[in-house]
Amino acid sequence: MAFYIKVPKDLSNVKSKIMFNLTKRQLLLFTAAALIGVPSYFLIKSAAGTSLAAMCMVLIMIPVFLFAMYEKDGEHLETVLWHFIKAVFLRPKIRPYLTEDLRCEVQRNEGQKGGDENCKSSIQKKKVMSGSGRDLPVREKKTEEG
Repeated sequence: MAFYIKVPKDLSNVKSKIMFNLTKRQLLLFTAAALIGVPSYFLIKSAAGTSLAAMCMVLIMIPVFLFAMYEKDGEHLETVLWHFIKAVFLRPKIRPYLTEDLRCEVQRNEGQKGGDENCKSSIQKKKVMSGSGRDLPVREKKTEEG
């Protein structure tokens, strides 16, 4: 009887597993979560009780587990969060549409003045899109006179 083993065609997505079917990154972060969570459990247990200490330990360890396990489109959680922070907080909300007219740049560098009336403004501000996604021209309805 023949047994078939599925081999993925794209081997770049295959990650080497170290121990317990975990990658090196996952194993390191799980160890860090255990080193943070277990002592916090014992510290909280003496003051608040077993069930509250267990809940606090879980809440402390969940972010580390998310950093270990989350991956979307080959990017880890810290990369996704950094892209989100840059897009929402660091970059400007309105981005003007800037064009580079190379013909005008060459004329300016060479000192030609003939083409300046055509090159008055190489920076054009694009209209900010509305919430619907597009600003389409509105046609006026023709009334029938009869």
